[in-house]
Amino acid sequence: MPVALQLALKARATVSPNPVARLYRSVVKELPRVLTIYDIDTPLPEARAAIRSKFEHYGQIKDTRVLDMLIEKGYMDLEETLLQHTQRSHLLRSLSLNTEMQGSQRKRLSPESSIDEQFARGY
Repeated sequence: MPVALQLALKARATVSPNPVARLYRSVVKELPRVLTIYDIDTPLPEARAAIRSKFEHYGQIKDTRVLDMLIEKGYMDLEETLLQHTQRSHLLRSLSLNTEMQGSQRKRLSPESSIDEQFARGY
C-alpha cells in the first residue's frame, strides 16, 4: 500500500458524524507546519481564511458520493503537501494567496518602472 494514502485510508475507515469538520480541523492543525515547510510568509489568520473560503466554496454540495470523494481528495492533498510532493507555487495558487500579480500581469512593467519594481515583480 502506498505511503501517500495513509491519511485518506484512515479517514475512510473512521466513522465520524461530521467528516467535513474533521478534515477542516486536520488541515487547520497542520497549517502552521505547512507554512513553515514551504516558507510562506503569510499570517496564520489569513491562511486560515483562505482554507475556510475553499471549504465554503464547496459548502452547497449535498450529494454524499461527491462529498466522500472531496473529503478523500482533501486528505490526499494534505498528505501530499506534508510529504512535499506539492510545489510552493501550486500551494500558493490553491490558497489564492498571491492574487495581486498572476500570469502575464506579473511580467508587465511600465516604461517608468523603478529598479526596485523590476526586482520585486512577483517572486
